[in-house]
Amino acid sequence: MLQINLPDLPATETLAAHLAARARPGDAILLHGQLGAGKTAFARAFLRAATGDAALDVPSPSYTLVQTYETSLGPIHHFDLWRLEGPGAVMELGWDELLQDIVLVEWPERLGDLRGHLSPEAALDITLSATGETSRTAILSGWENRA
Repeated sequence: MLQINLPDLPATETLAAHLAARARPGDAILLHGQLGAGKTAFARAFLRAATGDAALDVPSPSYTLVQTYETSLGPIHHFDLWRLEGPGAVMELGWDELLQDIVLVEWPERLGDLRGHLSPEAALDITLSATGETSRTAILSGWENRA
């Protein structure tokens, strides 16, 4: 487990870019935290770094539930599970089929037992907490020897 202080949005974006450079097909990046903790800001920065497009439009998938982005790493599927009732709804989105690619998941708590479908070596849990108006703390767990 690693704790990182993120004093501002650029620091969060730097962490996201660092992790995007280490991601590979089959990985799951699981973003935990309360509303306003910075999960979507992290996801945007991760996807912009992975695509190499700093201006990439990355809307929150709160209503579409999953958005797919083509990158040099292969497809990345950005899930926002906030509005889902539980694991059954996640399965309807093609969860098992998409695990061969990279998945970026906001509100992974809603995965329930589907968390067990993830390879332990491929899962990176990131818990974001607001510590001020623009500052955050990130606690990373997983990706031993990679993050």
